Amino acid sequence: MNNENSNKAQMRKGILDYCILLVLSKHDAYASDIINTLKEVDMLVVEGTLYPLLTRQKNAGLLNYRWEESSQGPPRKYYALTQEGRQALCDLDTSWNELLASIETLRKSMDLSDDCPPEENEKVVETLS
Repeated sequence: MNNENSNKAQMRKGILDYCILLVLSKHDAYASDIINTLKEVDMLVVEGTLYPLLTRQKNAGLLNYRWEESSQGPPRKYYALTQEGRQALCDLDTSWNELLASIETLRKSMDLSDDCPPEENEKVVETLS
């Protein structure tokens, strides 16, 4: 079971850049908002993982940020996609759809019924969809 959690964690890490860009595609967001949005879809991310990714994306020109005063404490840093970030999101979205199609083709050509209970197969399909 520990190996299963490790595999899931590695898969999530591999798509977090894409997920961050997706979240920011609709509106600017504070880091806590990004974390909460990801949690709502069962993508568990902690600040220690998120901040280095945001910094890397900012340094790559995909994001910028602005400071806003907060009535609940210190000013907050709000992140927004740049035009380059929007293009990167489109590229990642294309890659994601190609990957899904490839995986689905492979899954259909393999019979998992002997290896995975049906309910597990359904979870995988739901996760990939």
